[in-house]
Amino acid sequence: MRARQSRPSVARVYSYVLGGRDNYGVDKDLGDYFIEDLPGSELLAVTNRHAVLRAARIMAEAGIHQFIDMGCGLPASENVHEVVRQVVPDAHVVYVDDDPFVVAHGRALLAVDERIAVVQADIRDPGSIEKHDDVQRLINFDEPVGILFAVTLSFVNDEEDPTGVVQYWTDRMPSGSHVYISHFRTGTTREAVATSNKILEAFGRGRFRDDAEIIACFGTLTLDEDGLRPCARWRPAPSEAEGPKPELTVWEELVVGGLARKP
Repeated sequence: MRARQSRPSVARVYSYVLGGRDNYGVDKDLGDYFIEDLPGSELLAVTNRHAVLRAARIMAEAGIHQFIDMGCGLPASENVHEVVRQVVPDAHVVYVDDDPFVVAHGRALLAVDERIAVVQADIRDPGSIEKHDDVQRLINFDEPVGILFAVTLSFVNDEEDPTGVVQYWTDRMPSGSHVYISHFRTGTTREAVATSNKILEAFGRGRFRDDAEIIACFGTLTLDEDGLRPCARWRPAPSEAEGPKPELTVWEELVVGGLARKP
């Protein structure tokens, strides 16, 4: 655990920016950089979180009752199982993260019944996830599955094949399954370059990608009619969809999302 404390964690910094308190000094220092030196950059985390919860609800409303949240991060004020269970009360949810700190907190706060599990695994090794006892127990791959990749593929290097990671699950899911991906998008403004450089330097891996590269991550899946959009504009709630739309900030433009379905 000491090595984990010496370097910031994606999950802990993300949680800190969203107002969470489960972090170390190294996470707070990086979070404060974004909040204080790049004011407004916290919208990367905020709009991404809101969009992934909307995606989970949309999947549940489409009839999906089993979900895998890849790179779930620390428990938040509202979590995937709480959203989907408003629609499907008996939904099965598997949370996956490779950070033991995250997993310990998740098991304490998220695994509230036998239909929810928190699994420690690396999303780059999908085979180990599929074979995990809790995944075998809770996920039936003969029925539609909803999988969420909330910016996690941004931290998968090109040589680690992010498209292949998604395709692994696509090959195992039946027709009617859904995959949601959000991803950091390349930008050319001074703020965008500073943000991407700081994130990739701090965590030591990953890449911001352009729209074509992000769409390629969906592989053989079919993107819905909304395509790839900034998370702040992706499937807004009805109350947000009405009235004039404020111009997006440079940081809101840097995180995009899309939902795809297996025909």
